[in-house]
Amino acid sequence: MRRAVSLFVLGMLALVGTAAGIYAPGGDASPGKANATVKITVRASEFKFVLSRRTVPVGSTVIFTVINTGKISHDFKIAGKKTKTLQPKQKTTLKVVFKKKGKIAYTCTLLGHAKAGMKGVFAVGVAAPKPTTTTTTTTTTTTQPPPPTGPIGNAQTTVQVNMFEYRFEMSQSTIPSGQVTFVITNRGQEVHNFAIAGSRSGALIGPGASETWTVALPAGTYNTVCEVPFHAERGMVGTFTVTP
Repeated sequence: MRRAVSLFVLGMLALVGTAAGIYAPGGDASPGKANATVKITVRASEFKFVLSRRTVPVGSTVIFTVINTGKISHDFKIAGKKTKTLQPKQKTTLKVVFKKKGKIAYTCTLLGHAKAGMKGVFAVGVAAPKPTTTTTTTTTTTTQPPPPTGPIGNAQTTVQVNMFEYRFEMSQSTIPSGQVTFVITNRGQEVHNFAIAGSRSGALIGPGASETWTVALPAGTYNTVCEVPFHAERGMVGTFTVTP
């Protein structure tokens, strides 16, 4: 008799436990549940973004790790939040909470970059849109007169060039013909370079960096330009004169 009672009690306990498992709130999390924290890698280059994931559930907290894998500066903006301007090989994180269902645009805010393809759509609680392929020519081409020709003088001159957003500052704009040494420093916050049209193109250098090079220049007028895409359009051009 006692054995029968014990078995009955054990059976009832098992049923109660099963019911509790069925009806107890806060059971196992289902994949992609709301209020989850999701980590997404964003790779920025010329001129595109590649996201490791393009859709999350409503209510997700997303930690975007944005990495600049390109050769010039980029940033990343989504849902009203934006990273700092990232130099090549730099990375940063951006935390965004997505509370509403919908499709959210993301973009690079630097001049011309979105138009060149650095934009897209992120999905919250809906299917991710198919990525679009954008073919855009980003080379800046301007008609430049041929470089001056003629005899080269004997002067040896050093010219300091400071680069900012978006302009050049040269220590002198009139230079005697001969060997001219340019000491170029990037004092801005983006990648720039200093080029003398038809004569010499400097390297792309980041903020705080500098380079020095020497070129032989005959008398004439020379045009300068930053060759980073879209920087010339913002005013990074100039001229200087070489006298006999």
